Amino acid sequence: MRLGFSIGTLGPVAATHEAQLKLVREAERLGYDSVWASEGYGVDPVTTMAWLAAGTERINLGTGVLQVSGRTAISAAMAAATVDRLSGGRFLLGLGASGPQVAEGWHGHRYERPLAHLRDYVSVVRTALDGRPVEHDGPEIVLPLPDSRGKALSMTVSPVRKPLPVHLAAMGPKAVELAGEIADGWLPIHFPPEHLADTMEHLRAGAARAGRDVTRVEVSPMVMAMVDDDADYARDLIRPMLALYLGGMGSRGVNFYNRLAHRLGFGPAATRVQDAYFDGDLGEAVEELPDDLVDALSLCGTPERVRERLAAYRKAGATRLIVGLNAPTVDDRAEQLGWLAELSS
Repeated sequence: MRLGFSIGTLGPVAATHEAQLKLVREAERLGYDSVWASEGYGVDPVTTMAWLAAGTERINLGTGVLQVSGRTAISAAMAAATVDRLSGGRFLLGLGASGPQVAEGWHGHRYERPLAHLRDYVSVVRTALDGRPVEHDGPEIVLPLPDSRGKALSMTVSPVRKPLPVHLAAMGPKAVELAGEIADGWLPIHFPPEHLADTMEHLRAGAARAGRDVTRVEVSPMVMAMVDDDADYARDLIRPMLALYLGGMGSRGVNFYNRLAHRLGFGPAATRVQDAYFDGDLGEAVEELPDDLVDALSLCGTPERVRERLAAYRKAGATRLIVGLNAPTVDDRAEQLGWLAELSS
């Protein structure tokens, strides 16, 4: 099982850009196979990856993930091909449907039939990256527009890596099946290893439906991590970001991370966190997170416990574990990268 490093939604503006590059170079030195940047409603991860391409040599550069409501499939394909060429073939395209808050409130795109849209989107992206004329007649995307003056075009540049890997963020059973059916990789977020193992059946079902070998689908859970001899201190550093995910990442009716907590048996606590968050009491939202919920949804605690959880992820089927760091300073995060590399070996 390889390690990846997530710099989150803010990337180079979370600290100085020199500090972020220092961390990514340290991850590269330690043998991390990839660095990932996610998308919220601020920093653009593709631009971040292009910048990191210039400052690194070997590490793969992934979007974890691009929101498909935020750009056309053709725009995503052009961005992927461009960064792949700039980096000498190191780009990994991670895509996700996000939720109604971001899709409708930020991008003005109706959140209807998200999996049908994602299926069409991936098909168009692959066609463009393959250099073929882009013609698609799906339920969500039609190219070229019918009865228009446009004709099918082929992209004038191609990626170095062929085929360029496409990874899908997926949490629910149907979404995971879709990843198994059409993607090169699956990006589950905040999954405990036990739930990852259970959900693998849906990945296998999707792969079987398409006649694919499921072992060719990379499984890359994304999880917040904090190693410390003081387990309570480690949990306390995880809590604020976990409260944001369970409370604020989505609307009250549609929050996939909150649903995951319910699915894992933490429904009452997850509801209290969300209620406090929407009431504007962030302190209470953090306090409503019990230790066992923090332990389930993150990789935190003593070195011995983290080593055990890393082994559990490996046994559950993870081929790569992508860690997000919650340590307070840049030097602390660099130390965490070293801890995790050592504990996973």
